Amino acid sequence: RRTEHILPITVKTGPFPDFATDLQAATVAAACTAKGKSVIEETIFEGRWGHIPELRRMGAKISIDRGAAYIEGVSQLSGAPVEAGDIRGAAALALAALGAKGTTKIYGVDHLRRGYENFEDKLIKLGASVKYKFEDMEDMLAVGC
Repeated sequence: RRTEHILPITVKTGPFPDFATDLQAATVAAACTAKGKSVIEETIFEGRWGHIPELRRMGAKISIDRGAAYIEGVSQLSGAPVEAGDIRGAAALALAALGAKGTTKIYGVDHLRRGYENFEDKLIKLGASVKYKFEDMEDMLAVGC
């Protein structure tokens, strides 16, 4: 839970020491509920916006133009079924789901498990309500069960 409003941000990714492109997706997720307009410019990987349509499914107001995401903060996101396409996008969707009203089903969660050790357990320890189930045998193989 937060006690203060999330403030809008304007950042531009770049090589060290600039803003890390690896933080772009998570920052977009956080900006979805900021009070105001945020602009996040991606200068390293022009196609690193796969999480944007999924955040829109959750009620985010985001547009992309010339390598930048323009985010109009909403008061709250809504749970929705979403598809994770990569490690950073999966983490961004999980972060957005933590603050969303309702249930969010994240498909492609193997990206999270590959990129973040014991991710679900860490969220549970922080007080999140996380449930997971294997949809098919491929899910079990992806996590080495």
